[in-house]
Amino acid sequence: MKDLKYLAALTLPLSALISIYFKGYFSYFTPFYAFFLIPILEVLLPHDTTNQEGEERVEKEKSKLFDWMLYLNVPIVFGLVIYLLFDVTNHSYEIYELVGLVLSLGIVLGTNGINVAHELGHRQKTIERHLGKLLLLPSFYMHFYIEHNFGHHAQAATAEDPATAAYNQTVYSFWFTSVFRQYFSAWKLQSKLLKAAEKGFFSLKNDMLWYTLFQLLYVAIIFKFFGLLGLGFAICSGIVGFLMLETVNYIEHYGLLRKKLASGRYERVREVHSWNSNHVIGRIVLYELTRHSDHHFKSSKKYQVLDYHDISPQMPYGYPTSMVLSFFPPLWFKIMNPRIPEEMKLAGS
Repeated sequence: MKDLKYLAALTLPLSALISIYFKGYFSYFTPFYAFFLIPILEVLLPHDTTNQEGEERVEKEKSKLFDWMLYLNVPIVFGLVIYLLFDVTNHSYEIYELVGLVLSLGIVLGTNGINVAHELGHRQKTIERHLGKLLLLPSFYMHFYIEHNFGHHAQAATAEDPATAAYNQTVYSFWFTSVFRQYFSAWKLQSKLLKAAEKGFFSLKNDMLWYTLFQLLYVAIIFKFFGLLGLGFAICSGIVGFLMLETVNYIEHYGLLRKKLASGRYERVREVHSWNSNHVIGRIVLYELTRHSDHHFKSSKKYQVLDYHDISPQMPYGYPTSMVLSFFPPLWFKIMNPRIPEEMKLAGS
């Protein structure tokens, strides 16, 4: 039964249903749950540094249960999007309620959407990668698949990586630089992939072109069935969704930089180049994303068997709590800057 613990990640879309059902100030229940209740639970509950070993590890890696708990997010995310679009366009809401519902849906798009898409995007099976790309659609972030897999994993913890936050960079500055740099990086990477395959821009292999078309079609369908209000609601929710991702990107590698060798290359990515957390609640609701160092060590490793490495830099709080702290830059810098090794600070200067 303990393997079912990851179903706790579904409490986030459940909280969004609570928001839409009770309305009023309950419209803000999802951000309240994600950024107040969960951080409190993270503080109260113990850390878990154990790793899966032996036969138990093999069984967990092979178990389809963990895969289906990911797949379940696809109908839930799209069902929630459709339900909320139908509701907000067929009922009268105050502006403050719409803002709360946008935040609630956006948080779900970032966690149960993009975060699950990230896990599926590293899988070997084509159908799983397609499901991952589908989950990126409502946040208008399908390019993330290319930039993350072919860009970030090669350049993580370097100044060249759009998704690595610099020392003393605020999360708000990072939102701006990362969003735009990642998008243009994805097009450059796509161009290189097409050139390597000897294909032109209008080739069927141009995934970035397909992503653009799919996202435009998504926008057109929403406008057709839900009008301008529905379109605005969907776009704003999608923006919240990808800013959730970028906030996670911010805390994952903040200030951690690889050394540049005499050859001009960077040292290989090691366990010391990602911030980790063993806070139980954050681990569960984010499908072990908080064991980020091991993910970079072997990106194809499934979430349920990611390992803790004692040499990895550890956050004093879980990822949800750290996201909240990042919204207050002076507090974030005060807590995190002393934890960054001096040689990495010098590398970024």
